[in-house]
Parts: sequence; C-alpha cells; structure tokens
Amino acid sequence: MIKPPNVELIAGPAGQLETIYLPPVGELQGVAVLIHPNPTQGGSNTNKVVQIMGKTISRRGYAVYLPNCRGVGASDGQFDEGRGETDDALAVVEHARRVHGELPLALGGFSFGTYVSSEAARRVAAERLILAGPAVRRFPVMPVQANTLVVHGEEDEVSALADVLDWARPQSLPIVVIPGCSHFFHGKLTQLADTIDRFW
Repeated sequence: MIKPPNVELIAGPAGQLETIYLPPVGELQGVAVLIHPNPTQGGSNTNKVVQIMGKTISRRGYAVYLPNCRGVGASDGQFDEGRGETDDALAVVEHARRVHGELPLALGGFSFGTYVSSEAARRVAAERLILAGPAVRRFPVMPVQANTLVVHGEEDEVSALADVLDWARPQSLPIVVIPGCSHFFHGKLTQLADTIDRFW
C-alpha cells in the first residue's frame, strides 16, 4: 500500500497554502522549500521534477516543503506572475523555521519555480539554491548567488539552452547540462537526482 503524502495547510499572505511535507531521512540537517512550475500551465506540487528534487533533498536530512502556490489546488488566492508567489515561498520558509528552528536553508524550483525561488533567495539567506530548467526569457531571473546549482536540458524546448548560457555568462555561473534532455526531464530524472546529490 502506498502511503499518501503528508499535506499541511500553512498560513500565507493570501490565505492557506496547501503544502506537501517530506520528512528528513535520518538526522535533521536543514529545511528546504521547492516551488513548482507555472500554475497557468498546470504546474503544481505534484509535478514529477519538483517531486524528485524534494525526495533527493529529503534523503540528505532536510525537512522539505512543496507548497502549491496561490490559486493552485487547495491554496487560496490567485496567480500573481511570481510576485505574490515569492511571498508565499517566504511564508513557508518562516513556517519551516518556526517548526524546525534556524537550520540551513535550501531553496529551489523548476521552470517558473526557479524565478520564485531565486526572488525568495534575494530576501532570505539560503545556503543552497537549486534551479532546474530556468525559463529565463519568460520569467526574468535576476543574477543569483554563487553557490547556485543550475541544471538544464540540452534539448529544452521551453527555455533554450543558449538563452540560459547568455544569462549565466555575465555571472560566471556554471551550468550542468544533461545531454538529450527536454524541459520536463523526460527519462532523465535519475540524472537530475544524481546531479543534486553531487552538489551536496
């Protein structure tokens, strides 16, 4: 029998945020908040990329929170093009710190979620920032901290690799490119998980 995920309702600025909680495996080392892809295109916290990211990080001893941003699933509010969603992410960070204490923080996301998590990282200190498939043309991700992992598919059909390299070049920011990989990491989730593991 498959155990259903732990789902919590966390208070956010626009109301309740439906959030999947993945407990740490082993001794608690830190907390992580990961943001899903674009809600207007069906993105939610059950997205397979965000799920594999969360499970990989939880195996590193992190308490992982995967919120549904405002207007998604049972979360209150309406889509706000990343602005309000950044506030949502920070509300989940605050909740995690109330529950677990001032532990190392990891932020991350996939596609639209990379924009939200990078904006959140500009407002709260994160030990690690993990960006998978950043859609840098559609959502203008600002320069990020040096200890950021960026993973991108060679054949990303939503956010061209050339655009991501143009974004990263002025920052001297390395990019991990997965050969033959699409935007949604079809058939490449194991490589994504392995890359995150090596980053740790």
